[in-house]
Amino acid sequence: MSEANMPTPVRSQETFSARVMRQTWASLGARFGLGWVAVVALSAVFAPFLANSHPLLMKADGIWTSPLFIHLTFIDVTLLAGFAAVVAGWMLRRRLSGIQALLVFLITVAVAATAGSQLLNPPQAVIFDQYRTGLAAGTIEQAVFVPIPYSPTDRSRDNPLSLSAPDRGHLMGTDEDGADVFSRMIHACRIALGIGLVSTGIALAIGILYGGIMGFFTGWVEILMMRFLEIFESIPQLFLLLTVVAFFGRNIYLIMAVIGLTSWPGFARYLRAEFLKLRQQDFVQAAQAAGLPISSILFRHMLPNGVAPLLVSASFSIATAILAEAVLSFLGLGVVDEPSWGGMLNQAVGPGGTFAIWLATYPGLAIFLTVFAYNLIGEALRDAIDPNLQRKAH
Repeated sequence: MSEANMPTPVRSQETFSARVMRQTWASLGARFGLGWVAVVALSAVFAPFLANSHPLLMKADGIWTSPLFIHLTFIDVTLLAGFAAVVAGWMLRRRLSGIQALLVFLITVAVAATAGSQLLNPPQAVIFDQYRTGLAAGTIEQAVFVPIPYSPTDRSRDNPLSLSAPDRGHLMGTDEDGADVFSRMIHACRIALGIGLVSTGIALAIGILYGGIMGFFTGWVEILMMRFLEIFESIPQLFLLLTVVAFFGRNIYLIMAVIGLTSWPGFARYLRAEFLKLRQQDFVQAAQAAGLPISSILFRHMLPNGVAPLLVSASFSIATAILAEAVLSFLGLGVVDEPSWGGMLNQAVGPGGTFAIWLATYPGLAIFLTVFAYNLIGEALRDAIDPNLQRKAH
């Protein structure tokens, strides 16, 4: 067979999402951002196994036990189950669609949270010093600790190590209550990760529903919905957060809800603009002519073609939510008895006006790197999605 008659090899067509992921990953800034976000996420999920005063294994009276597992909470179990669901979804990404993977993740997290809250009953009264005194007295024969043998709430207010600089025992020093800063930095990743993802998830859900309806319908429906959106945009988020905290207390779930309920107008505007363009496309008009329900047209046919700008906005929204929580914690209005990077910054100026530079450096650097990472990811996504930049590149 001559070369002229040989069949031309068929190249596999790259999907839009695959192309966006490839071009995003090609960006050095995006790789750095994703790497740092992965470090924060892994620290949040495995925090009890990285920094904990409870021994992983302990031998007393000839019996081996695991105080660490006994003291696990339903939040610990929920995060571990969610991580397992994400790993399973990634391994089965060729078999599951995006919606199916999301449903599996949500169901897994809901089941783990429900089962954990019902079955787990960790002791309420915790004396962290019992392990150190037990080892010194010999009542505890052996103990295996995690890499950082201090819990974030393991405080020693009368200890001379209070507000001490970093040393070999405490790699990032201690705060004014004698708690290990490294342990609190690791456990504070949970606040940063949760506040960003949950509040942005709430804002995305509301913004997609509201913006999709507003972009599909025209006339008085769109006008009324746009006026209502503008009212929400005029609400100052920080002042609303301060008011809510003052009246209802410092509840992290309430803070997440307020940030999410005040962040959705941006997503709604983006989706409205996309739907106004898509509603004139042939496939949308064909779906209408076929008599498909409005929900199917909006969220099954139009949404996948208009969701790309929302991903870019979501990365910036996560960074904004983390900053909002850090500001609240820095002002002393954050969550109670939970480590937070903003709250640790607040402790940098100790009693008598002493300044602990390590308490300002490590939390401040963590906030900066996390916000910077999400911004880098958003910039890379925007460059990969923007068709004008793609034309210039070619």
